[in-house]
Amino acid sequence: MIHVKTKFERPDADVVKRLSAFSSATIHEAQGRKGALSSRIKPIDRSMSFCGPAVTVRCAPRDNLMLQVAIHYAQEGDVVLVGAGEFTEAGTFGDVLGNAMKAKGIAAMVTDSGVRDTADLIELGLPVFSGSISIKGTVKETLGPINHPIVIGDEVIYPGDILKGDADGVVVVRREEAEEVIALSQARVDKENELIKAYHAGGTTIELCNLTDVLKDKGLLVED
Repeated sequence: MIHVKTKFERPDADVVKRLSAFSSATIHEAQGRKGALSSRIKPIDRSMSFCGPAVTVRCAPRDNLMLQVAIHYAQEGDVVLVGAGEFTEAGTFGDVLGNAMKAKGIAAMVTDSGVRDTADLIELGLPVFSGSISIKGTVKETLGPINHPIVIGDEVIYPGDILKGDADGVVVVRREEAEEVIALSQARVDKENELIKAYHAGGTTIELCNLTDVLKDKGLLVED
């Protein structure tokens, strides 16, 4: 078995930049309510956000050997995505590895396991999204795959897929679907902006969301 694949197709930087303009929730809704990673995976600070191609890593629980290998091979702008079996009682990533990523220009770190040294990571300014925060240490023992498809946060993710993360969570977009998702996301934003204007102009939720007939069919009763 080849553990590390160093070559895979990344999206164009311009595509990543244009997709980054949209929120994770907008992207999720625009692409048919798909791609949302488990809500367990959240940023260590709500101000953190990122968008970039996935470098996928499989680590054994409580073991960050392959994470360190992945950092070595990752490129500027990549998002290192670590699946560790949702093992939350381990701090698999901290400020030292955070500085290693920051020095290489890596865009973000995402894991379904735990991280630590969060105050230092927040000060460093590297977006870090994790399934938990834990001070418990790790070992460096077990080999695993890098840049193979993995399942993390209930989603199958391929190397080169685009990940967008913000205060609400993380969503994945297939590299080959990115242009379509950008267009759909913009259309959704435009529609929502028009709806917001209509609310401020005096429109009501029942009227603007076309709920009159829906509520009637369901037998809604209102007492004046």
